[in-house]
Amino acid sequence: MAIYDQHNRIMRDLRISVTDRCNFRCRYCMPEEIFGKDYAFLSNEHVLSEEEIGRMAAIFVGLGTQKLRITGGEPLLRKDLASIIERLSSLGAEDLSLTTNGSLLARKATELKAAGLHRITVSLDSLEDDLFLKMNGGRSRVKPVLEGIDAAAAAGLSVKVNMVVQRGFNEDAVVPMVNYFRERGHILRLVEYMDVGNTNGWNREHVVSKQELLDRIGEHWPLEAMAPNYAGEVATRYRFTDGKGEIGFISSVTEAFCGSCTRARLSAEGKLYTCLFATKGHDLRALLRSDMTDAELAQHVSDIWNGRHDRYSLDRGTEAAPDRQGGSKVEMSHIGG
Repeated sequence: MAIYDQHNRIMRDLRISVTDRCNFRCRYCMPEEIFGKDYAFLSNEHVLSEEEIGRMAAIFVGLGTQKLRITGGEPLLRKDLASIIERLSSLGAEDLSLTTNGSLLARKATELKAAGLHRITVSLDSLEDDLFLKMNGGRSRVKPVLEGIDAAAAAGLSVKVNMVVQRGFNEDAVVPMVNYFRERGHILRLVEYMDVGNTNGWNREHVVSKQELLDRIGEHWPLEAMAPNYAGEVATRYRFTDGKGEIGFISSVTEAFCGSCTRARLSAEGKLYTCLFATKGHDLRALLRSDMTDAELAQHVSDIWNGRHDRYSLDRGTEAAPDRQGGSKVEMSHIGG
């Protein structure tokens, strides 16, 4: 079964946030001046349970979803994460992955692989402790994250590394990151700084474009474009001409890919969002906790996707951009990425 939206985009991917909590305070996601020690995170009863996550994921798979990604907050903070992965693994989706900051990964990688996880993406923005600490709110040095990456690879998980690049903060860390991960055979993906949520102080002047990054890297290692792995792939792919692997670029600002977006997002509190930059979600938690049948839930989800017409990144800064008065964008900590 396949369902399509108003722009003929298929629903193929579901990103599931299992918690809004995180042990980092990254400046582009959960800046400490907003998410301080007294910040009120969601209580347990407002977060979807393991059973509710499994039920909702099964409905999406029944509607044609092929890829499931677990996000947060920081998903490794969730105590029943392995059980959630095991439950999702039984659904038969072709891909089951997880995004993490990696600080707790070394001790959990083997358990995650055994539960049925296929792939893992680790967020890391610099190899220098001082800069990394500045960007993550002083929560972690680099070593535990690198140890987590090594542990995940040793456990048999496919590993990618995402680096958010911000002008004036870490653009000089790009070349060392590229060198480190290409030597170790892991795909690094460079992510343009995006205006997600309402608290990260986004300014377009802080965006380092894909073309600038290509030029910077190309001074050291020539690159050539590669075909996407599948239609709608988020990252554009390039290979090193010397044969040492590939690198990806996620360019939502300068080369928006809304036209091929296949992703739905389920927030930590059970709201369905059809866009990373959405101001409004659809409350599925209330329906899960009602007497609604799976068939009725599936029809409700199908109706939401069929009515989808958002394309925020393509419209950003134009007259077609949606009027956001009366609604704030969903926070990254609730929706993952």
